[in-house]
Amino acid sequence: MLATPDDLLAFDREHLWHPYTSMTSPTPVRLVTGASGVRLTLGDGSVLVDAMSSWWAAIHGYNHPVLNAALTAQAQDFSHVMFGGLTHEPAIRLAEKLVSLAPRGLEKVFLADSGSVSVEVALKMTLQHQRGQGRAERTRMLTVRGGYHGDTFGCMGVCDPVGGMHSMFASMLPEHVFAPRPPAAAAAAAAVEEWAAAFTALAREHAATLAGIIVEPLLQGAGGMHAYPAACLQVMRDVADELDLVLVFDEIATGFGRTGTLWAADAAGVSPDIMCVGKALTGGYLSLAAVLTTAEIGRGISASESGVLMHGPTYMGNPLACAVALASLELLTSGDWAARVPALEAGLAVGLAGARDLPGVHDVRTLGAVGVVQLDHPVDTVKAADAAAELGVWLRPFRDLIYTMPPYITDDDDLARICAAVTRAAEVA
Repeated sequence: MLATPDDLLAFDREHLWHPYTSMTSPTPVRLVTGASGVRLTLGDGSVLVDAMSSWWAAIHGYNHPVLNAALTAQAQDFSHVMFGGLTHEPAIRLAEKLVSLAPRGLEKVFLADSGSVSVEVALKMTLQHQRGQGRAERTRMLTVRGGYHGDTFGCMGVCDPVGGMHSMFASMLPEHVFAPRPPAAAAAAAAVEEWAAAFTALAREHAATLAGIIVEPLLQGAGGMHAYPAACLQVMRDVADELDLVLVFDEIATGFGRTGTLWAADAAGVSPDIMCVGKALTGGYLSLAAVLTTAEIGRGISASESGVLMHGPTYMGNPLACAVALASLELLTSGDWAARVPALEAGLAVGLAGARDLPGVHDVRTLGAVGVVQLDHPVDTVKAADAAAELGVWLRPFRDLIYTMPPYITDDDDLARICAAVTRAAEVA
């Protein structure tokens, strides 16, 4: 019988595997017993301001009455039915909402069960579309260095093969084509032009075998929190059009306002052919993702030899997840996110400015509701998280980055506390 918080943590340490954690020598974890607003209550009674939005998903905070009500109401009707041969109102209304919000032309919706799966589906769509166009030899993707698209095998293939987290699997993955990482967001126009020339030349060189282009638009997430100029997205669109490639935007981390526009694609006025969304889609309540495509892509897939899209997860279109996702999107679009995200960006810029002068700090940058302190060495993640917790903040650093993606409802006082914690973590890590 696991009677106390210590008992629970001891069992966890012995039996549970956490993300990117050793089983034989796991790093410490904290037991959460409650969450409300932007605060997590721990088993020892302490309370932490969540600076991570639970990996960028809980944009409305925790225990939100509107999302709770949507979840409860749907559970009283039915929690799940298979999506093969059946449909239901939550999925239909969610698709209607997504189409109304999406960049122009994206009007077909595939409901997946996680962000990684949505990228897998997008890759399949790209290949099937090319087959439907009679170009079965086009089987590779063009992407950029520094990217991250998930942990499953198709996703790993389009993550950075050298600097990414999956280099040990390189020999088992398809060999895709990797262009240079785009320049930093503040780069001069000449740097963007130089990158554009290299990207275009590489695409033309491999055009005969390329099926599509896949990138995280405007901000690379787990690959390094690297922000780049919106003009690069137009270059990708132009190259895709010139060479008949499918342009895929992975907006799983960047969508729903995180970078300052509803979609990162909006910063360049560019529409992809396929767009993946997830994370904040349900406000952090349940795992759900969606893949949106143009009608042209749909026709291409239908023209392939199978005649159908070859994917169908068991929990595809889960009614509970769809209901809470629709409620989350209604909250987002009826609220003040368009004013709140720039306010968070301004607060992060001011609050993190002092970290620039710390020893070992390589860079400090902000974009929308994202604040990053990059060190010139790997972070001691345990020491950094402990230092933040001493100031009442939950941070989860990785690689050489101490960063925050706070919930949109974070007020000025809590944002100042988060910035102080990020700075303190940078001092000790």
